[in-house]
Amino acid sequence: MNAQILMIEDDHRLAQMVVQYLQQSALQVEHVDHAGAGLARLEAPASQPLPDLVILDLMLPDLDGLEVCRRVRALPGAAGKVPILMLTAKGDPMDRVIGLEVGADDYLPKPFEPRELLARIRAILRRREGGGAQAATNVMRFGSLEIDRDARAVSVGGQAADLTSYQFDLLVTLAERAGRVLTRDQIMEAVRGRELEAFDRSIDVHMGRIRAAIEQDVKNPKRILTVRGVGYVFAKHQD
Repeated sequence: MNAQILMIEDDHRLAQMVVQYLQQSALQVEHVDHAGAGLARLEAPASQPLPDLVILDLMLPDLDGLEVCRRVRALPGAAGKVPILMLTAKGDPMDRVIGLEVGADDYLPKPFEPRELLARIRAILRRREGGGAQAATNVMRFGSLEIDRDARAVSVGGQAADLTSYQFDLLVTLAERAGRVLTRDQIMEAVRGRELEAFDRSIDVHMGRIRAAIEQDVKNPKRILTVRGVGYVFAKHQD
């Protein structure tokens, strides 16, 4: 897996450790120490390849990591869809929730084990490349909702739905099992390959974002239904 990683982190000691560790695992890492340089890298001309993943620190000297995430997601084309793994030194779970709400694909609180960081990176990259996806028709259709596995794109009534890489995989996981109630643990295990951390609220946040993108009425969802005390189910019959 010879992927290109962009790390936006102002802690040079931590960044050096991470770069060395990831490079030993055949990952190429470019490190910048402030938000401006990271955004400039992602806004680079098309002639310069985009990174396959961004490791983004929450606390940066020139711009808050949450704002960086918002700006990345607002970029046009592929740049706005680059997976983001957010690092946070704060212990408050709400910081992680907000990170997911603004478009991060995953999070990792500091301090962390380099092996866990590598595992999360590999899981995100596998999802992006379609690794582990079940063999099935390339396009799933549920009324006006269309999910294109090959293009990793979702549309509702012909209009593109804006989802992160992780949210796309969550939607596919549910749609593949339409009519079947899945617990949060089952959803996380299916998407990540193995459960790395039981943080149920992260699934709830992502589900809210998916609903906002595909439901006509978020307060009265018809596609993704909550089963209280259990998890979620993707409704078979819609529209």
